[in-house]
Amino acid sequence: MDAFTRFTNQTQGRDRLFRATQYTCMLLTYLLEPKAGKEEVVMKLKKLESSVSAGRKWFRLGNVVHAMQATKQSIHATDPVPRLCLTLANLNRVIYFICDTMLWVKSVGLATGISKEAWRRRAARHYYYFLLLSLARDVYEISLQMGRVAHDRAKKEKGSSQGPCGYNVADEETEWLQSFLLLLFRSLKRHPPLLLDTVKNLCDILIPLSQLGIYKSNRGLIGLGGLVSSVTGIITVAYPQMRLRTC
Repeated sequence: MDAFTRFTNQTQGRDRLFRATQYTCMLLTYLLEPKAGKEEVVMKLKKLESSVSAGRKWFRLGNVVHAMQATKQSIHATDPVPRLCLTLANLNRVIYFICDTMLWVKSVGLATGISKEAWRRRAARHYYYFLLLSLARDVYEISLQMGRVAHDRAKKEKGSSQGPCGYNVADEETEWLQSFLLLLFRSLKRHPPLLLDTVKNLCDILIPLSQLGIYKSNRGLIGLGGLVSSVTGIITVAYPQMRLRTC
């Protein structure tokens, strides 16, 4: 109970719970909408989804400041590749939150001369850039982890056994994919924060891809991706050691 209280006392924690609720409603709506006799339930789910989405905008109002702080921190990363990816990603995140704030101003009626569709598209574009750069950082970190795992494995096997008899190029070609996937699995298993961050970004990118018309996804797939992403976010907030750190 104390852990739950600490979690819900955090703005990020409440936002993750609201986000999980929002995308759960979206997924359930997609699954129930084709079924007869579920019209009332679907309507209630849509209303709840809309209310939760509007509530989340209040939680995000101060996020532009956090994004600016994250940009300053990423500049000091020792590795140049994460430094470049994270700095550019966080700059796009700052612009995304500015666009999101403009959409909130429009929704509450504080300004009338704002084009909702134009700002929504800007927000989706910069959110897409943020996720692309975050995934580029993830791919780089995965490659480093795979290199370390392969090096450790080579050290263990060195001198302990010789290559199998009858080895040929055909064997290498057929086993390459299996070896790669096994190495990838071992690398992510060794570094759970990297796995969570990669899964989160892959799931989240479905949203701007659909909004920008790059890859149209149905509401069920977006809802499932958003739910999985929200659960990984809940884990990283509840257990800060599971958050991918900037080196």
